[in-house]
Amino acid sequence: MKKLVGYITTAFPSKDFTVDLSFSMAEAGVDTLELGIPFSDPVADGPVIEKANLISLQNGFKMKDLFEVTEQIAPKIDTLWMGYMNTFYHQGMETIVKKAQALGLHGAIIPDLPYEETKSYSELFKAHEQALISFVAPTDTKERIATIVKDAQKFIYLVAYAGITGSGKSEDLTQVIEYTRQSSDTPIYIGFGVDETTAKSKAKGVDGVIVGSAFVKILLDETLNHTEKIKRVSSLAKEIKEKINE
Repeated sequence: MKKLVGYITTAFPSKDFTVDLSFSMAEAGVDTLELGIPFSDPVADGPVIEKANLISLQNGFKMKDLFEVTEQIAPKIDTLWMGYMNTFYHQGMETIVKKAQALGLHGAIIPDLPYEETKSYSELFKAHEQALISFVAPTDTKERIATIVKDAQKFIYLVAYAGITGSGKSEDLTQVIEYTRQSSDTPIYIGFGVDETTAKSKAKGVDGVIVGSAFVKILLDETLNHTEKIKRVSSLAKEIKEKINE
């Protein structure tokens, strides 16, 4: 069965809401949860997730909020942190990786950390049983892909197109997927632009999909109360999970 990774912005609009939403998403079929760490300049994310990031920061988000949410959900749901290198660096990489292990986390997605720099931290992550997710893009050559994925852990994040999340572009990824398969047995999950209308087609040839903006868009809808938001996100998660496995 193909897997569904779901991204949500931590503490948006509150810590308790994030915890309740996480468990509901897991029940609806989300296999792995990405807890987004709010950041002022999320360069890989589109306007939807950027807006949620900024609101969370304006509401007073602190790293202790991330830790408290993680402590409640990570022991029961396969959970990753998704954040930018500035945040990890500011906390101290060794400190935050040790904290992640203590809280039951399974790894991190750091989209602005170049492959060459991941090598500086790979042993630290492995020592604390944390996966540092590898990225492959449509612009990568066969040789580059082989280098990037040779030590890939948990899953390989295949970026669906060059750009930001949520813009819904489309590119032929057949060759990239083939090159990745030739170099690694690690599952390939596709992200960027995946929603209920694109999930089935984007899931072809890969092992799972990563959905973020489609979920966060619901969380930004001010006409919905908290209960309605949770119901709609969970319903969407269930729909996407079914479509990628048709």
